[in-house]
Amino acid sequence: MKNKEIIRSFRLAVSLLELHDENPFKIRTYSNAVANLERVDVPLESLQISDLEHLEGIGKSIASKIFELNQTGSFPELDALLAATPPGVVDMLRIKGIGPKKIRVIWKELGVETAEDLLQACENNQIAALKGFGSKTQETIKNGLLYSESSKGKVHYATVEKYSNELVSFLQTNLQTNLVAVAGEVRRRLEIIETMLFIAAPPDPLQVPVLLQQRPELQFDEVKSGPFVWRGQETQTGVRVEVKIVAADSFYNALFQYTGAAAHLNSLYNDTDCLLQLVNQQKFASEEEIYQQAGLPYIQPELREGRQEIAWARENQLPDLITDEDLQGILHNHTTYSDGAHTLATMATYCRDQGYHYLGICDHSKAAFYANGLVEHRVKEQHREIDELNQKMSPFRIFKGIEADILADGSLDYNDDVLRTFDFVVASIHSNLKMEEKKATERLLGAIQNPFTTILGHPTGRLLLQREGYPIDYKTVIDACAFYKVIVEINANPWRLDLDWRWVDYALSQGVLLSINPDAHSTGGYHDMHYGVQVARKGGLTKEMTFNAWPLEKVTNYFEERRIKALAEVK
Repeated sequence: MKNKEIIRSFRLAVSLLELHDENPFKIRTYSNAVANLERVDVPLESLQISDLEHLEGIGKSIASKIFELNQTGSFPELDALLAATPPGVVDMLRIKGIGPKKIRVIWKELGVETAEDLLQACENNQIAALKGFGSKTQETIKNGLLYSESSKGKVHYATVEKYSNELVSFLQTNLQTNLVAVAGEVRRRLEIIETMLFIAAPPDPLQVPVLLQQRPELQFDEVKSGPFVWRGQETQTGVRVEVKIVAADSFYNALFQYTGAAAHLNSLYNDTDCLLQLVNQQKFASEEEIYQQAGLPYIQPELREGRQEIAWARENQLPDLITDEDLQGILHNHTTYSDGAHTLATMATYCRDQGYHYLGICDHSKAAFYANGLVEHRVKEQHREIDELNQKMSPFRIFKGIEADILADGSLDYNDDVLRTFDFVVASIHSNLKMEEKKATERLLGAIQNPFTTILGHPTGRLLLQREGYPIDYKTVIDACAFYKVIVEINANPWRLDLDWRWVDYALSQGVLLSINPDAHSTGGYHDMHYGVQVARKGGLTKEMTFNAWPLEKVTNYFEERRIKALAEVK
């Protein structure tokens, strides 16, 4: 099992132990195991029990369970807990806004054992009547249920990217043709995927279903399939899979047609004709040829959403999109000073070894007590260590940053005397997330107006497929960032991808810089930068307007100029 799957199993065990009101000591043991396993870099599946026992914070008991997970996919204690819990109650543990203890009350006192029953109990106001719940909790549970229901069958782009590429390679190799490609939502790099769509032009169409039947993770849907389309499901994620089988001379027409959104295909490339009409009139040998026939430059798949890309292309103003290779540094990262898995030195060394030139450390600020946020004396302690590391690691540079909490009134949770000690400040909301648009917007504006705020972090606080972000007036927030020269973050964590790519073009039109930040809590988190680049490209982001694509000297000067300006304002 992969490390994430093992950690997920222990997290489930913790939730089930709490659900059944088990011994607090046992719950703490499993919780500590989760925290310690998150710090492990090596693949756990490659380790023997003796190796597992020597991992920091992992004793013989947990080591044996990890080994058993790798051998069988479970362990006896987890099996026993699952056997004692109705499957519907286990499903309820995944609903945002309700923890195991409250689920236990609902299950035991109301006899609710499924998400459907829970929704009905909300509709009947039975939840609000329970001791310690109330109408607000009931509304939170109901909203979480509805959001969970709407998210079924959907996955994050990061979940399917590697798999979709592997399936293409599998089909190309076994069909002995290069005419196999991913299309649809995955090729356009949408943040949420409902269907993995593939186009294949095999020498023998009958080979495709035979090959797909060899894949144990794919479940065939005979009813929805046909002679030239295979439909089914990838069982591990639940996402739909569709393979369209076409003739070789129609491959690029089909790839084009099933990549672009309907709005793109129906866009006029001249005053009278749309792209869909064009591909239905003749066969093409490449997608480039299709656009050439339309009198347009090639449009990258990420942009084919039917927004501004055709107008840009007609005016020969398509943006030169940012790439992974353009990024020079990584800003907004956490260490063991707050809730990160790795030390400052480890995070810095790994960043440098990946070829980056600078790193921004942004541990949580003091208001984030739940994340071991830094009180003032610990800020000084971290700054001393950064100074020492900068001397040793030059010319690589570590910037002294902080992820400052935006409080309810829009202020930051340090005074000016502390804020002035940082090279830069990422301001983010982490608490009191249930806000109306007016309140959320005003709260963000308060932080943007603070002269020490350098970057606005994850502007809506969303967690894709888990919770909606708080509503904001995007234009007002972006306009304020333009006025106060605040950079806007594209949080690259696949669960966030916030700022939403649909607002990147507006930010650029207002002259706002964007920074692709991983919000990394471990060295592995740095690799999320890739997903930030994907959605940034969808929004039309260029290298020039990507702050962390700037070279070290330019970033250093920018931070220093901002800091001098802020100090002048607060005198």
